[in-house]
Amino acid sequence: MEVSFNEEIASLKLGDGEVFHGEGILAITKALLQSGVAYIGGYQGAPVSHLLDVMVQARDYVSTLGVHVEACSNEASAAAMLGASIHYPLRGAVTWKSIVGTNVAADALANLSSPGVTGGTLIVVGEDYGEGASVVQERTHAFAMKSTMLLLDPRPDLGNMVDMVEHAFALSEASNMPAMMELRIRACHVRGSFVCKDNKKPAISTRALMQEPASFDYTKLAHPPVTFGHEKLKITERIPAAQRYILENNLNELHPGQYADVGIIVQGGLYNALIRSLQQFGAADAYGNTDIPLLVLNVCFPLVPDQIAAFAESKKAVLIIEEGAPEYIEHEIATALRRRDLQTALHGKDMLPAVGEVNAEVVMGALVKFFARHLSAVDVAPVQTMLNAAVARRNHSAIKLDAALPARPPGFCVGCPERPVFAALKMTQQELGPLHIAADIGCHSFATFAPFSFGHSILGYGMSLASRAGVSPMMQRRVLSIMGDGGFWHNGLLTGVQSALFNGDDAVLLIFKNGYTSATGTQEIISTPDAQIKSAVTDKLMSLTATNRTIENTLEGIGVKWIKTVHAYRVADMRQVLKEALTTEFSGLKVIIAEGECQLERQRRIRPWLASLLARGQRVVRVKYGVDEDVCNGDHACIRLSGCPTLTLKDNPDPLKVDPVATVIDGCVGCGLCGENAHAATLCPSFYRVEVIQNPRWYEQLVASMRSTMLRLLQPA
Repeated sequence: MEVSFNEEIASLKLGDGEVFHGEGILAITKALLQSGVAYIGGYQGAPVSHLLDVMVQARDYVSTLGVHVEACSNEASAAAMLGASIHYPLRGAVTWKSIVGTNVAADALANLSSPGVTGGTLIVVGEDYGEGASVVQERTHAFAMKSTMLLLDPRPDLGNMVDMVEHAFALSEASNMPAMMELRIRACHVRGSFVCKDNKKPAISTRALMQEPASFDYTKLAHPPVTFGHEKLKITERIPAAQRYILENNLNELHPGQYADVGIIVQGGLYNALIRSLQQFGAADAYGNTDIPLLVLNVCFPLVPDQIAAFAESKKAVLIIEEGAPEYIEHEIATALRRRDLQTALHGKDMLPAVGEVNAEVVMGALVKFFARHLSAVDVAPVQTMLNAAVARRNHSAIKLDAALPARPPGFCVGCPERPVFAALKMTQQELGPLHIAADIGCHSFATFAPFSFGHSILGYGMSLASRAGVSPMMQRRVLSIMGDGGFWHNGLLTGVQSALFNGDDAVLLIFKNGYTSATGTQEIISTPDAQIKSAVTDKLMSLTATNRTIENTLEGIGVKWIKTVHAYRVADMRQVLKEALTTEFSGLKVIIAEGECQLERQRRIRPWLASLLARGQRVVRVKYGVDEDVCNGDHACIRLSGCPTLTLKDNPDPLKVDPVATVIDGCVGCGLCGENAHAATLCPSFYRVEVIQNPRWYEQLVASMRSTMLRLLQPA
């Protein structure tokens, strides 16, 4: 059973005049259908996973509109889909997580932007920048500039975001430029409403096919010598056309204010933080009315120099609120003003932090400096006092704690099939010595945290095997590369496996085969067991072993000679196979496939099944593990070896012993890792396994009653 988006799909069907209520990213999804999009693709990743996940489940509905939906193998394949719009008046949209996804798609984007597009194209990117980010701290802006692509950053209001999607397609068609729309996590999850329009059936679609392909046109290829002409077209025709459309349709919003001699230029996505900050000065209200003139850039590239100059020419000072570095917008605005010999004082990163997320507190700090210097009519003292108090509270809390709070890094889920593999790897290193481990993007990157602390590098999704290529020839001991099945299909097969085989590398690759792209939301992939197989093995708790051999067959077909598939929870077996791979005389690529179903998907699958059995009064057995307090020696090696959140400590019940004992708390899913580790590592035999039976049979009740009676008789008075 997968996550269901039935409610979200229903909201996509809303018609003209009906009111949509929900999150920003779902509003964007609805806006695509209202804009007459003909095809949608992408690769999932926070904070925009919802768009593709919902669309994939809504295929039956969107197919009635003639819209094609494709879950792509990576971001490059998604970007390449947009090539459909080079020749044909097809509107296309793709989505991925930036900046890493944009990096993967960069080649296709450059080759798309050079000839330009006929049908409007929109790339919805999750701008994962700031304190809550899970990727490298870079911005999408540079890609838009270097490839001459439109970059929209809509003000986070559902009505405005929907309008910007529709304008993005029209703007793309007016300028022949692909469009990108960056959405931060707050924009994706902001809640609100807007009045819907009917979904549009595209003129050319899966239900209205083209009779003939377009005539051959060499100028539509990103191929010299026409690329030299494309470069000129970008500057002389496409950017001016985009600027005209932006002005004519008022895409950048001008908010007047009573203090006309100063102004603020802000990226659309940072508008809410700015308004909240201005409220603290009494310079704005909750409805967005402001005393300070604002220019809100819903389109951040290209800027319109005449619009910027018109906003700044009557002002003595302008503050630019831009996130991150380099300050591309500030540089461009400064150039535009100086070329017109406008001497308006320009402030930006001299008052804002050079790097990092721009939140309300950061904006308030910048406004204090700006108003103190250029607008004495606004009293900054109360806000400065507020900011000082916030800093004092943080400092006081740190002093009062007398130490930093303990780190609480993310970790594997309870029962995750990857934890036992790393426990086996820990034992293997104790025997063979430390290894250089090339890590990868995915859930398995949690092994970089305690208690495992594995991984010397993470260089891209599916890139672990490729990243060890320069290390392994220099290392006496073999290098181990780790990737998941999601990473294997995303990039690892070509960049890693094919390269290692071609070069005859003596390499070891460990693939986690959990059946899904788990790190991005457990989306299905080509090696996911089909529904019938998953249903048939519902009672096999931990693995879908040998139900889908796509990875093994692919590896064999490409020429891998040494492949071993091991049940992930068999720690002793995994330890033995790891040792064999690292010490065998076989010289070449050795692949270990650790097979065990993602625990989240397993729980989603079996919980409804168990609930249905209980509702029918049928017998249900649940496995649970525990620790015998009298046997536990207080060594806690079991905890250091597994790191399971349900295996923890409690006070020793023996008053003569001071060391706490291990205990298994509620939340245990009965994976058996603790017992497997105790056996494989020869730890103290304190773990026990129990079966909790609900709706037992009559003879089980009888046996349980007899046992209870016997135990009471054997207990001392």
